[in-house]
Amino acid sequence: MNNSFTIAIDGPAASGKGTLARRLAEKYGFHHLDSGLTYRAVGHALLDAGLPLDSEDLAVIVAENLDLGKLDRTILSSHEIGNAASKVAVMSRVREVLVEVQREFARKEPGTVIDGRDIGTVVCPDANVKLYITASPEVRANRRYKEIIDSGGEADYEAILADIKIRDERDMSRKDSPLKPAEDAHLLDTTEMSIETAFQTALAIVEEEQNR
Repeated sequence: MNNSFTIAIDGPAASGKGTLARRLAEKYGFHHLDSGLTYRAVGHALLDAGLPLDSEDLAVIVAENLDLGKLDRTILSSHEIGNAASKVAVMSRVREVLVEVQREFARKEPGTVIDGRDIGTVVCPDANVKLYITASPEVRANRRYKEIIDSGGEADYEAILADIKIRDERDMSRKDSPLKPAEDAHLLDTTEMSIETAFQTALAIVEEEQNR
């Protein structure tokens, strides 16, 4: 009998789901996994080895040997790795392998918080709590822009906005595991919310589910 309490958080790029996931995990002492990093790690490994990004057989081998303990957000956040990840993420067999990796992670006790694009719909359809975090493309682009500028980088708001719209279209229209809210997910639009307000709102939803 698995006693893990699972919180599944989905949403488009730069919606704030990652920040909420990390804070909820910290609040409850749960394990946290950004599922997007698993795809980025596969892309990164292929790039590092000088292997082609269009070979599903090679990508599957990398995915099967993925070590979740070595996922480094700092390294994996680069634009180049993001592009590589988007190429392997559309491969059905790679997704099958990584979904199983993510499901195994979800069994960790006392609980887990996993964020991504298909956690509540595909990876953990029986999660105790499902949240779907969203915000307008313009607000999400502005958040990403400020994040880059605040960290000392250079950014172009219009380019970021265009990229977010492209990613939304790709994520929502793909054949395998398209981005969409689970039927029983709690919808949380953070367009007009501060990070703290969004966190407190999400926390209230989780507390309500825990007390049922």
